[in-house]
Amino acid sequence: MPQKKILMICLGNICRSPIAETVMAETLAKAKLDSVVVDSAATGSWHVGNRADPRALSTLQKHGLESKHIVRQITKQDFYEFDYIFGMDEDNMSDLRRLAPKDCKAELLMLGDFGLSKEKRIIEDPYYQRGDEGFEVAYQQCVTACEAFVKQRLLQ
Repeated sequence: MPQKKILMICLGNICRSPIAETVMAETLAKAKLDSVVVDSAATGSWHVGNRADPRALSTLQKHGLESKHIVRQITKQDFYEFDYIFGMDEDNMSDLRRLAPKDCKAELLMLGDFGLSKEKRIIEDPYYQRGDEGFEVAYQQCVTACEAFVKQRLLQ
């Protein structure tokens, strides 16, 4: 099977997309799909060069996972190198469609369209919420969506 590449996208690449990247990597490892590469990036440049939000890292650690991701912004080249690019919400998807070159190789998908109900398909940005609750909700949504995507698209 040729190597597949998955890119997770959110606004700042410090909350949802690094959680989604880590969860997808864990899901792929459990499915023994070691040849699939996962990364994450931002649509905006505010946090480039930083680590993920401490609340995102803490949420991952609570579930026995670790992220060493350094924030980066999506590039035009990403649309040619990745097979799947996932947005977390409608704004991310709108940005991705606007940024994507016409001959883009990547399939642009909303992560929450896999395994989540229509009412819960948006992975809300927990950045401005107090506490860790929003990060835990995003984590749980990512677990469900990543498992559903792997089963539907990669384990056929």
